Amino acid sequence: MVIADTTVPWVPVAHRFETVVSAEMPQAEQITTAFVFVQDASGRTLLTYVNRPGRGWEVPGGHVDPGESVEAAAVRELAEETGFELALVRLGLLGFHRITLEEPPPPGYRYPALAHLVFFTATLDGDGPATSPPPGSESTHAAWLTPGEVKRHCGHRTWFPLHRHLGR
Repeated sequence: MVIADTTVPWVPVAHRFETVVSAEMPQAEQITTAFVFVQDASGRTLLTYVNRPGRGWEVPGGHVDPGESVEAAAVRELAEETGFELALVRLGLLGFHRITLEEPPPPGYRYPALAHLVFFTATLDGDGPATSPPPGSESTHAAWLTPGEVKRHCGHRTWFPLHRHLGR
């Protein structure tokens, strides 16, 4: 189910940027990145903070490495950006961003003409523990944010419509 349709400034040609809630994984060769929303029993979401212009609070995640499963990339990036370790079996698919280029990509563009940024979810049985990004992380800190804090800090993010679907 498409829940948002827009464009983004970081895709250099005409495109569609759809946010989709889905229980079905896109084709592996079309998946470029993996993210994970971890929620604790109090309904707080673990986010990471990157202290760079245009960044701020973000969902932990990043690129899928060659030969790596999408799920493994999600939990690896979560640990690298927040210090929180999560077992693969805790992941459930929430949805994805689907980027469809409407014209040929420019030279050097490294993504397929149809690309997916996949979002997983995991729910903890108790309150989220204190977290801290490991040394060398691009993240300066991580925290468990309430739904109101997520909306206040991240309501403008492309992933925010997916966050609203957590727990539904």
